[in-house]
Amino acid sequence: MDLLRNGRHRVVITGMGAVTALGDVKSLWQGLKAGKSGIRRIETINIEHVPVKIGGEVRGFDPTVYIEPKEARRMGRASHFAVAAAAMATEDANFTKGDIEREGERVGVVIGTTLGAHEMAEQNTFKYKTSGFRKPNPLTLINSLPNMPGHYVSRFFRALGPLLAPSTACASGTQSVGEASYIIREGRADVVITGGVEAVLQDYAIAGFEAMDALATGYNDDPGRASRPFDKNRSGFVFSEGCAVFVIESLSHALKRGARIYAEVLGHASSSDAYHIAALEPSGAGALRSMKWALEDSYVNTDEIQYINAHGTSTQANDAMETLAIKRLFGEQAYNIPISSTKSMIGHALGASGAIEIVACVMSLVDGFLHPTINYETPDPECDLDYVPNVGREVKNLRRIMSNSFGLGGQNATIILGAI
Repeated sequence: MDLLRNGRHRVVITGMGAVTALGDVKSLWQGLKAGKSGIRRIETINIEHVPVKIGGEVRGFDPTVYIEPKEARRMGRASHFAVAAAAMATEDANFTKGDIEREGERVGVVIGTTLGAHEMAEQNTFKYKTSGFRKPNPLTLINSLPNMPGHYVSRFFRALGPLLAPSTACASGTQSVGEASYIIREGRADVVITGGVEAVLQDYAIAGFEAMDALATGYNDDPGRASRPFDKNRSGFVFSEGCAVFVIESLSHALKRGARIYAEVLGHASSSDAYHIAALEPSGAGALRSMKWALEDSYVNTDEIQYINAHGTSTQANDAMETLAIKRLFGEQAYNIPISSTKSMIGHALGASGAIEIVACVMSLVDGFLHPTINYETPDPECDLDYVPNVGREVKNLRRIMSNSFGLGGQNATIILGAI
């Protein structure tokens, strides 16, 4: 087996961990295959005063399974999720903490997020201002920083190599795995623990997105039908939380230690719309550049892509733009490529979404199965591709997959995965 691809170290995925509205990796994939929605009425926060009362909420999560209770109390929910998912991923990869400590400087960490543990800053700022300006908790501001999930993963597992915390809004998870693969390609590390996390399912965040007219409304009593990507009657995205983390390593390192290999990271790219803080560039030019450059980075042709995991947020603007960008890049072939949106079942977890969707892509390669886009009921003339509506499908010889993530501020990221 060739250890290099086009003169660069080949990068493979050997472990996966996830904390999502549908559960861990196994439960997530079972739910996605079955078309099961993890979107429910929110229970972990007070929602009486906000109009939208549903979300892709993680329930029953106990951080003390993975973190000593005293330490856990100091950390934000995003850091809890990241450490837990990293523990699952390293166990899945059979790459122990002892292994990481022995290889220390050759093990990196790249964990992306949009806001990190933002709720800690918000809650403690409010407490400080309403308690007579008493001395604030000295660790609160630090623990709310976006690089803290990556810090805790690096510290708990004693990974001493490169440490990055990409914060590129909703593209963070996808971009993190892509940037982590570059570190290995360039020989700066043999292994990287990488992924994306988001845990700001808070009332003020819900209210803010609702004020932007970005959230799906009218589904408080029927939450499972709220996220309906590419459907003509889609009304907005469903706010979510979660995390996915991977162990990726050079192919030579994986083979040397006899690791099980899920898939290969073939390439990645990112681009900017340079257009608007929140609105999408309507022609899809930025998204097209991201997809085109990712294919070029992967040395993969357009006719080799057999499936696209779409950003597919369920907003009018995103779904039409993404469809247009795919048609501009792939031409008539676009009509023959199955496309699905993981967000139809788990909502939009901002910086975690791309990483969670990579889990779905990897499992598609492993199982030869494409999960559906649920709630697809009324075709939209602007969205006229094959969105794997409502029922998943088996596929044979699935070899090349594309996954897209597009974020606020015109951030675009695309990753190409392949069977090994």
